[in-house]
Amino acid sequence: MLTPKQIVEQLDRYIIGQDEAKRMVAIALRNRYRRSRLPLEMREEITPKNIIMMGPTGVGKTEISRRLAKLVDAPFVKVEATKFTEVGYVGRDVDSMVRDLVEASIRLCKQSEYQRVRTMAEAAAEKRLLDLILEDGEPAKKQTAADLFGLKMLLGPAADKPSEPPLSEEEKLTRKQKRERTLESLRRGELEDRIVTVNVTETRTGNDAMLAMGIDLNINEMFGGMLPAKKKQRKVPVSEARRILIAEESEKLIDMDEVTDRAIDRAEQDGIIFIDEIDKIAASGNIGGADVSREGVQRDILPIVEGSTVNTKYGPVKTDYMLFIAAGAFHVSKVTDLIPELQGRFPIRVKLNALTVEDYENILTQPENAVTKQYEALLETDNVHLVFEDSAKHAIAEAAYAANETSENIGARRLHTIIENLLDDISFNATGEHPMTEVVIDKAYVDSHLDLAKTTQDLTKYIV
Repeated sequence: MLTPKQIVEQLDRYIIGQDEAKRMVAIALRNRYRRSRLPLEMREEITPKNIIMMGPTGVGKTEISRRLAKLVDAPFVKVEATKFTEVGYVGRDVDSMVRDLVEASIRLCKQSEYQRVRTMAEAAAEKRLLDLILEDGEPAKKQTAADLFGLKMLLGPAADKPSEPPLSEEEKLTRKQKRERTLESLRRGELEDRIVTVNVTETRTGNDAMLAMGIDLNINEMFGGMLPAKKKQRKVPVSEARRILIAEESEKLIDMDEVTDRAIDRAEQDGIIFIDEIDKIAASGNIGGADVSREGVQRDILPIVEGSTVNTKYGPVKTDYMLFIAAGAFHVSKVTDLIPELQGRFPIRVKLNALTVEDYENILTQPENAVTKQYEALLETDNVHLVFEDSAKHAIAEAAYAANETSENIGARRLHTIIENLLDDISFNATGEHPMTEVVIDKAYVDSHLDLAKTTQDLTKYIV
């Protein structure tokens, strides 16, 4: 398990600034590890210290939480507080956030199991794939299984006798040699584009209207799996057939009951739920109209954060030890506008700072997935080698800062809008049919395309 300093170092690779927020989430994550090493009696008494982040949009609130979950491979789900409504109004119920977390945990555990049985699944899939290739190369049989069944019903046991004579030793040897040659070709990758026929099991899901209401209902599950699986034939290349068969063989090799039990435990002990836009459900003080519904949503969220048991299709799930991270801009409302009971469930409060010109410039260059690196890699595929000079990065940072100060502050997301407009001509004209061409983006290029000398209204072009 990483120490708090190591967690902050990992977050620094992707997120610029916001040192206080990084410290707080690092401590919260480390405390989970410390709690796991305590005796069971003491462990049950210690609950996570939930965090509430305050700061404008685009400064890294969501990214900090998402990266935090990836560091420890923990189940993570992000929800918007505004999509929940009080019971009786149209909208999703608050329990759906826990169900979504369990689904995320199931996916993580299944992926882990897939990796464990990968070698066995690949071997079984290769054998099935070889049979498919050889079957496609043989002439179609004159009698189907249905025909044989009909003959048996009419003629009795005599129909069970083989209609074809047994293979001679020479024919058996020929088939064996053909199989070995085909297997060698398959392993060398010579048959990847060959078309084969695969029987694929269709998955039954709930209808869109039910899913929109948070009801994921599988008809086959209602009847305990009594309905036969519906299959359909697909003609696909060998490369695609291998992927399908590996997935099917992996499903056969894993124990879903064990996966479900482990997933529920991980969701309960390690799950992280990020509730965004929590400031939008804060009541302004005039109880009436929309404020009634907002306060109702807060009271519905309260038992989930406090610790309760939520029924899911995988069984009951406790929320007592889940980590909740709430976030909001809090431009109009304040944290104190939330109901006192909910405030008390978020004892750690962190204020994230608005980004400066220096922060924007660092965002363009320092993170591993920096915006400029993304566009350089994209255009490299079309034989355009982009070079961003330091003066250009500074000019872009100033443009982003100016646009956010004079209009709605959307934080680092402004950089994507500005660079997209900046590289519009280059992206449109790059075809990949020309030799590698170097294009240097300097301050003069940025100034000519953004024209920062114009009035404030001109910056609306770069506002999302």
